[in-house]
This record gives sequence, C-alpha cells and structure tokens, in this order.
Amino acid sequence: MVSDPMTDPLLGCPSTLQAHCCTDALVRLLPLIGSSSVSTACLVGITGVFAPLLEETVFRGFFMTSLTKWVPTPVAIILSAAVFALAHLTPGEFPQLFVLGSALGISYAQTRNLLTPITIHAFWNSGVILFLTFLQLQGYDIKELLQTS
Repeated sequence: MVSDPMTDPLLGCPSTLQAHCCTDALVRLLPLIGSSSVSTACLVGITGVFAPLLEETVFRGFFMTSLTKWVPTPVAIILSAAVFALAHLTPGEFPQLFVLGSALGISYAQTRNLLTPITIHAFWNSGVILFLTFLQLQGYDIKELLQTS
C-alpha cells in the first residue's frame, strides 16, 4: 500500500479534510457495528471496559485530582472535562463529550471513588454501541443517521 503524503498517518484522515473527516469517531467503527456477534462483543469490551478504565484513571484519577492541588474542584472538573472532550479528537462531538466529562468529574468529586465514573462511562459507551447495533440490525443506515446529526 502506498502512503499518501496528504494523509495524517495517525488518524488516517486526509490532512486537508482532517477536521471534517474526524468529526465522528463512530463513523470509523461502522464496519464493525452489528457485522457479527464477535465484533460487537469486542467493541463493547474495548469501548465499555478498557476505554473507561484507562480514560477515567487518566482524566479523573490523575489529571483532575492533580488540578485540585492548584484550583478549586469545580474549576478542575471543567478543565478535565474540556481536556477529555478535546482528547477524543472529534470537534463535532465536543459539546456532548464536555457534558459527559463534567458529569463524570462531578461523580468522582462527590464519591471520591474512581469506580463511579468508570461505571457511568462504561454504561454510556456500551449503550451507544449496543443501540447502534440494534439500529443496524433493524435495517437503519447508521452512517446516514450519524452524519446528519
């Protein structure tokens, strides 16, 4: 395979269209969603278990906790939510990721138990994958639904 010099090697998006191309990470997962029970199980395992464990450890367990040493907890929640949303490299999804990150931050600040935001994050991610799988199996064109929203 010949590498295209205009393509970002990390994201696989044309560099001139990078912002547009990468606005919806779910579009890149579409070939796997609902294609088989194994691919769905793998997606739920990765997005519903591994990603929440890793992301909550980094964004709430380390980053937000570190920020509270220098700024008040509400500011640390907002900053960690913004970095969480930005880290997903999906500008079109920033608002909902920021709200999710804020809710995860508040849940951690209230409970001081990392399992709380991990569990919320796991249910969120798994729910999205399972809902999209359900829609795919019902015959909906998920790519069209995701790109029009």
